[in-house]
Amino acid sequence: MLRGRWVAAAAAVAVVTAGCGTTHRVEPPLPPSPPTTTAAPAPKPKPHPRPLLVSVRVIDGDTKVPIRHAVVTVTRAKRMSRTLFAAQRHVRLHTTVWARGYEPRTLVVRHRQITVRLYRRDGQWPLYGADPARTQYQPAIRLRPPFRIVWGRNLYTLIEFPAAVYDGTAYVSTYAGKLYALSMDDGRILWRFDLQSRQQASSPAVAGPLLVAHSKAGRVFVFDRLSGKLLWSRPAAGGIESSPLVRDGIDYYGDSAGYVYALDLRTRRLRWSYGDGCKITGAASLSGGTVYVGDYCGRVLALSAATGALRFAVSTGSPVYGSTAVAAGRIFAPSRDSGSLVAFTTGGRYLWSVSTGGYVYSAPAVWGGRVYFGSYSGVLYCVSAATGAVLWELGVGGRIGGSPTVVDGIVYAGTLSHEIVGADARTGRIVFRFPHGGFVPLSGNRGRLLLYGWSRIWAAEASPRPRAHAGTQRAPHHRSARRPSAP
Repeated sequence: MLRGRWVAAAAAVAVVTAGCGTTHRVEPPLPPSPPTTTAAPAPKPKPHPRPLLVSVRVIDGDTKVPIRHAVVTVTRAKRMSRTLFAAQRHVRLHTTVWARGYEPRTLVVRHRQITVRLYRRDGQWPLYGADPARTQYQPAIRLRPPFRIVWGRNLYTLIEFPAAVYDGTAYVSTYAGKLYALSMDDGRILWRFDLQSRQQASSPAVAGPLLVAHSKAGRVFVFDRLSGKLLWSRPAAGGIESSPLVRDGIDYYGDSAGYVYALDLRTRRLRWSYGDGCKITGAASLSGGTVYVGDYCGRVLALSAATGALRFAVSTGSPVYGSTAVAAGRIFAPSRDSGSLVAFTTGGRYLWSVSTGGYVYSAPAVWGGRVYFGSYSGVLYCVSAATGAVLWELGVGGRIGGSPTVVDGIVYAGTLSHEIVGADARTGRIVFRFPHGGFVPLSGNRGRLLLYGWSRIWAAEASPRPRAHAGTQRAPHHRSARRPSAP
């Protein structure tokens, strides 16, 4: 009975529950709708920047002629052609340029179009005498008269020794002790320095990035040759008239106290010194590991370039003021008071001498088996290097105190009558006259020669106009200074 009641109640509850679920069903709440937004447009791609095109032009620094075989590289740039490159903008670029026979250069690219000058190693005039043997001959320069004057520069005091010319710059010192760096392009002064010396009588010399100058006040100066900054200096026992001779970083020179020095430019210390008390004014020459230099005791000394040991000393008969020259196994020394040029073998054996009847201050020039030198007698001599036989003589109308110079088969001499005379080196026929002169005739590079008056320098180029006969080269007039007394 009770069991039936429980069953009925459960059934009733099930019915009621089912009815309520059908009649009052509650839907769960919907999630909130996301806010309505407008989709942003896709970003436009940035345009690819156009590359920077860099054009590199390479020319010979002396002749200004394009160098067709030059090799050009530009860092962080794509090569488009041999001399055209593409690079990203605002990127620091460097270009390196080289060519066979030329000194390579590396520089910063600052413009879209750049011109790089390269200089041939063999076309420079780095020291007095053109080479360490002091032959006064530059074989790589092929310039002959007639000439065209392109600029002039007055230095207002005597120029007794020629400029060293290197990489488009001429380095010259004056009698008043001023050292100048002049542009070969237009003669402008790039820098200057006071050597604090009077009666300065030597040429500077280029030694790589350095310039070495000797002072008659008795000091060696070493400069950064591009900026003119003095790097260091060193005193000597006496005044120095001997022009620097730099080979493998060693500067060889003599002084008025009678010492010969070998100064290491890297360590700034002497490798060796040799002294015998006889004044030295001439520049040393170097050949085959031996340094040759004349002294006022009338001797030529031969010293080991490595140790300074004396190999021999030979007499010339009177003081040697000028430099000795060495060529073809022979030494040629000017004997001042005896008025002669004396020749020896490089082993010290006497060969011959030629007398002139006047003082011989002139250092000799050597070319083609011939020796050229001048005398206070007013005569330019050409003699056989082998025998001393006089091949020709040329009266130049004035005393010759400086060395002749040979360029492209022409021998030039400056006279104290203020003229430069050029003669065919084989025949002695005059082919050039310049109405200004003094002690030295010229130096230069493959593009231009420097002609030296008493206190003025002119730059001359070979003229394209042919000339059938010898003539006088014209130049602006300048007033000459009075010559100092001879040493």
